[in-house]
Amino acid sequence: MPAAALSPLPTQSTAKRAVQLDLPYQPVEKRPLPPGRPREWYVTHNRRLKAMRLAIALLDSGVYVPRQAHNETIRRTAALIGVHPPSDTTCHMVRALMRYAR
Repeated sequence: MPAAALSPLPTQSTAKRAVQLDLPYQPVEKRPLPPGRPREWYVTHNRRLKAMRLAIALLDSGVYVPRQAHNETIRRTAALIGVHPPSDTTCHMVRALMRYAR
C-alpha cells in the first residue's frame, strides 16, 4: 500500500464558522418536464426543487439545524440566490429536508 494512502488528507471544517455563498449563483440547466401529468404533480415537483436549492444554500451559509431556519432566514437566502420568495409550505419543506438529511 502506498504511503500516501495511509496518511489522512488535510480537511477544513466549516462547522465552526459560516461560509459565504459563492456568488453569482448559477442554476442548473433546466430540462423540460414530462408531459401528461396532472398540474398538481408539476407544482409539487417545482416546490421540491426550490426547497432543495434553498436547503443547500442554507447549509452552505452555516444554517445547519432546522430550528435556525426561520421563514425570514429562508426568504432572505432566497433573495440572495435569486429565487422567488418561498411560501410557508415551501419553508416548511426546507426545514423537513434539513431534518431528514441528518
